[in-house]
Amino acid sequence: MARVAVMGAGTWGSAFSLVLADAGNDVSLWARRDAVCAVINDLHENPDYLPDVRLPDTVRASHDPADVLEGTEVVVLAVPAQMLRNNLADWAPKIPDSAVMVSLMKGIELGTLKRMSQVITELTDALPERVAVITGPNLAREIAARQPAASVVACTDEHTATWLQSLCHTPAFRPYTNLDVVGCELGGATKNVIALAVGMTEGLGFGDNAKASVITRGLAETGRLAAAMGADPMTLAGLAGLGDLVATCSSPLSRNRQFGVKLGQGHGVDEITASTRTVAEGVRSCESIYGLARERGVDMPIVEHVAAVVRGELDAEQLVVSLVSRSAKPERH
Repeated sequence: MARVAVMGAGTWGSAFSLVLADAGNDVSLWARRDAVCAVINDLHENPDYLPDVRLPDTVRASHDPADVLEGTEVVVLAVPAQMLRNNLADWAPKIPDSAVMVSLMKGIELGTLKRMSQVITELTDALPERVAVITGPNLAREIAARQPAASVVACTDEHTATWLQSLCHTPAFRPYTNLDVVGCELGGATKNVIALAVGMTEGLGFGDNAKASVITRGLAETGRLAAAMGADPMTLAGLAGLGDLVATCSSPLSRNRQFGVKLGQGHGVDEITASTRTVAEGVRSCESIYGLARERGVDMPIVEHVAAVVRGELDAEQLVVSLVSRSAKPERH
């Protein structure tokens, strides 16, 4: 099918490597640590991030980005969102000029307020038809277990999106195409912040009414921001919006939801961060998403309050009290 480089051997990068290999591609996986590469190559496992999951024999790992990127037709970027710029600055000269680049990341860059596809085009000078996004309700451990899942391949070029769709379509993983890159990226990034708020309500001991209210109003906030940035509102009703939001806010496998639960139980951001190997992207991106909202005059009270909790200006209980006591208004607003 294609020679694919996956840059990042964390939970999602490793799981998506499995999907790509199942679809018949030649997959090279870049890992930051030599020890991780050795285990993947010798035992076909990544116990640090996907314990008890066997990776296909056709997935090989290397710590050398030049080795992984040489001759690739597709480069899948799967590092934490806030680490993309530094990594890609090093990788960009090694990426073949014709390679399509795919973002698996769900975040907004701090400082610049750029979406991941914008960071990619800035650092590589690639035209939009060479940059795509894969997003949706993609809990990595379920996908690694080959449980049924659907996703979205978004690119402004329909031919590129359709080609990528064929490269990751397996009996268990069903990708759909979408031309709305902006909407897909905003849905993927913002749902992490909403999941933090949902987790906080659970950590405080509240029930399903509270969680459903946060999910629904969170979707409304995301839709307002997407519309202000020129996205198609219908994107947020699909897999990249509602689908991803429900999965991330409902599943105990969701890092952002679990991080929020611990915040609701009274633990601090630094304490929780130090206790886990994986990254909760919503913690790092909430300030950037709130920055986008301020820049465009969009009201996003849940995102605003989560950012205040992460900054240490509110605790979880104060967040809930402040949100509920806001002035009443019609639901459409």
